[in-house]
Amino acid sequence: MSEVEVPVKSGKKKWIGIGAAVVAAALAAGGLVWSLSSGEEPAKVFGPQEFGKLSLGMTTEAALATGELAPAPTSQLDGCADYSFAGGPAPDPARMAAEAEAEKKAVEAKRVSAEVNAKADEPLPANAGAKEYADSAARFADGANAIAASAEAAEAVTVKRDARTAAFGASGGASFGKSGLVSLAAPVGVKTAEGVGQESTVDELKAAYGARGLVEENGSFKLPVAEKPGWVYQFTVVGGKVASLVVLNPELGCAA
Repeated sequence: MSEVEVPVKSGKKKWIGIGAAVVAAALAAGGLVWSLSSGEEPAKVFGPQEFGKLSLGMTTEAALATGELAPAPTSQLDGCADYSFAGGPAPDPARMAAEAEAEKKAVEAKRVSAEVNAKADEPLPANAGAKEYADSAARFADGANAIAASAEAAEAVTVKRDARTAAFGASGGASFGKSGLVSLAAPVGVKTAEGVGQESTVDELKAAYGARGLVEENGSFKLPVAEKPGWVYQFTVVGGKVASLVVLNPELGCAA
């Protein structure tokens, strides 16, 4: 059999038989490009229902058993356990402790607010005098302060949540709730079957999905996943380029 020179993924060239070259060309034409050097994997495509060996809804235990993820979570805020892909960012104990503390304070502040305002809402007796009215006014003031404190604590959690979401989207990973895997974020360099990933322009995003239901919403773009009703691709855009790509169900929280 005669041989031809074929460029491979590493940039080097490899001499292979004509039959193998035809197969390689056919695979490339189909969108699945393998390196011909031994031991290399086909390029992964992100979504819509899976990535590598991970799929939406699978349990944490099953996902960890695939070897696709790092063994320890990077965040457990809101009851969601986020995991990096193998080789991705390691857990930051200080960040996780700060998230847990902020969440704990928010829960306590909400409890105190409910308790204080329940007292403030107690009706006055029909024969209430000046002292009773003064005490009631003080309780209403305490209630207002408790509401403000609860709102401040909740805002602190929101700040932590936004930071967690940005980190998750930028590095990629999988997030799990009670129902299993609830969101997948694409790592750097990985793209959808249509060629969209981090650093894709908004024009490229619209060209790929504009005719398929892509909508802009609060600084990001969402695209329904036709194969899985209720789920969407969410493209976060910063500076005119895709900063993160996540598959999720907006109605499915980690506690569900």
